[in-house]
Amino acid sequence: MTPVPPPFDPELAVALRAINQVVPPGLTPDQILPARQSPAMRGMTDAELTMDGAFETEDRTVPGPEGAPDISLLICRPTAPAPGPRPRPVLYYTHGGGMVLGNNRVGVELPLTWARELGAVVVSVEYRLAPEHPHPAPVEDVYAGLLWTAAHAGELGGDPERIVTAGTSAGGALTAALGLLLRDREGPRPAGQMLLCAMLDDRNDTPSTHQMAGLGVFDRTANETGWSALLGERRGGPDVSPYAAPARAEDLTGLPPTFLDVGSADTLRDEVVAFAARLWQSGGDAELHVWPGGFHSFPGFAPGATLSRSARVTQVDWLRRLLTR
Repeated sequence: MTPVPPPFDPELAVALRAINQVVPPGLTPDQILPARQSPAMRGMTDAELTMDGAFETEDRTVPGPEGAPDISLLICRPTAPAPGPRPRPVLYYTHGGGMVLGNNRVGVELPLTWARELGAVVVSVEYRLAPEHPHPAPVEDVYAGLLWTAAHAGELGGDPERIVTAGTSAGGALTAALGLLLRDREGPRPAGQMLLCAMLDDRNDTPSTHQMAGLGVFDRTANETGWSALLGERRGGPDVSPYAAPARAEDLTGLPPTFLDVGSADTLRDEVVAFAARLWQSGGDAELHVWPGGFHSFPGFAPGATLSRSARVTQVDWLRRLLTR
């Protein structure tokens, strides 16, 4: 029996019909290269990144992992004077794209929106993409970028004690994996982490992955494409590292306060909910929001929708509470 999917929010359903003309639900391996050439993958322009003059921007090349190429960080600093003597918080952002698409200008409008309200610095990391660069290349790039950011936060006007890591979809997976790496390697501890509609489980076999097959902007086929590009034949097998697929981690203790959100009509809904539950069961500090009728990454695809605006307000509220502790 074919599982019945939950309904889309009516306003988002209208938006999705238009979005699907450009972004179909199921990315297949042969579509990766053409998708990389699409206008949506160019990211924000220099002018757009300033958010009408609210930020000054810089592309900085910093050392990558040992023996690997340097990496690019997009740094966006508020132009207004700091509101007080305390250094600014830093939002360290990892973009989405199913492990196979994107750059550090894709999706950065979301953390810039938070930062404009909070007076924060944004650092968006570029990482090597699969399948050309399988695990562990992407997460090691994200880790190297965080180490540089923590060491140079003062130079950026930021507070090394108030770095929040955040990522969307594949970036959410890499953010969760970064949290595990920082804990296990005894690196800098983020003040918090934000996992937004995060790809967490390479096994691709939860009820929501079956419910949403062929629907939304990122379905079961696209999820398999991304994980197979990252892991190859290991995908779904017994030997997948938690630093690749964080749902595989046996120990979720000792992680920073975590914000998770996902739509009820998202392929990844059940793995996000399960990860939040495991954080609580491990004694962790976690806040979970499941947005009714939201498809995958709906705040980015349909930013003007009522549900998207509610999600952004909730994200900023969590950040504000976290950063004033």
